[in-house]
Amino acid sequence: MADLDTRPVPVALPRKALHEHAWVTESRHPTSEGVLLYVKCAGCGTRRVDVQARLQHPPTALSREIDAT
Repeated sequence: MADLDTRPVPVALPRKALHEHAWVTESRHPTSEGVLLYVKCAGCGTRRVDVQARLQHPPTALSREIDAT
């Protein structure tokens, strides 16, 4: 059995973590760092800014999610 110091601590997940976002690109802008994508969840309206450094790679989040409310 694991020592008490190594056991995982149960953490309550926030409600929004249970929602899988369906990101839709609202606008895109080329920059020196790559293409900036302003995305919005089609289901709940949450927004985020992503960057796609190379066309062959998927975008990565630059900002945290901002709730629509």
